[in-house]
Amino acid sequence: MKEFFEFFRRYCKWVVLLFYVALSCIMLFQSDPYRHHLFLTSASTLSGAIYKVGHNVVSFFSLREVNADLNHRNAVLEAEVLNLREEINRMKLAGFTDTMPTPDSVAHFDFIVANVINNSIHHAQNYVTLDKGAIDGVKPEMGVIDHSGVVGTVSAVGPHFSRVISLLNPNFRLSCKIKNSENFGSLVWDGIDPSEALLEELPRHTVFEAGDTVVTSGFSAVFPPGLPVGVIMPDNREHKENFFTLRVKLFADFSRLSNVQIVVNNFRDELVSVETNNVVNSDPASK
Repeated sequence: MKEFFEFFRRYCKWVVLLFYVALSCIMLFQSDPYRHHLFLTSASTLSGAIYKVGHNVVSFFSLREVNADLNHRNAVLEAEVLNLREEINRMKLAGFTDTMPTPDSVAHFDFIVANVINNSIHHAQNYVTLDKGAIDGVKPEMGVIDHSGVVGTVSAVGPHFSRVISLLNPNFRLSCKIKNSENFGSLVWDGIDPSEALLEELPRHTVFEAGDTVVTSGFSAVFPPGLPVGVIMPDNREHKENFFTLRVKLFADFSRLSNVQIVVNNFRDELVSVETNNVVNSDPASK
């Protein structure tokens, strides 16, 4: 209590001044309708500005949650697009007849959304670290993409984290083709520019132009066909007598990787088993 009286004694002049100023303002704005309207308008403008600033601050801190939700929705839509594309191909093969095969109960592809927590682009061999691991369903040799293009494949998995061998790694080769073409080659980074790579072993008779899109071929259990990778650049050169080597501008910006999607091929185990001849042949004639 003693401190309160001491504080009041020291600042009583300011308290009295503020009291009279407030009283004067009330009398001034209440007695004149014009001034009263002016006061309400100014107060509304000020409060609106304060609310806007507060909203911007709250929105900024909630961007992470909004971004995570958008990435999750994008992953769901991407999976639906790939599965619908596969179903369309089935319909074409069936000739749109009543005997077309029924859709599988299990979708071919799903996605796991992850955040990049470490990334390198200037080393001879580059890797990306993600915040998802085995408990989230991540397994080695799963493909990784972002909203622009292919990023790499999972090389090592822990309970909570995983490491991805980046496309910017000479040890990583990706089977690709030029969009709307059946000719495919192997995409590899030459260690020079993190925004470019080389599409090697492309047959000499392949028809292409600068600006054509390069996509995944789908000739593996890692990436589905048709995922964007990059575009052909003007400065191309012949590598061997019967093959082209094309320089490709990558869609994925590895210097700004933030959120990625891990490709889950639900039929991968079956496909790998068939390709390694581990499936038991049920044909009676083979017994």
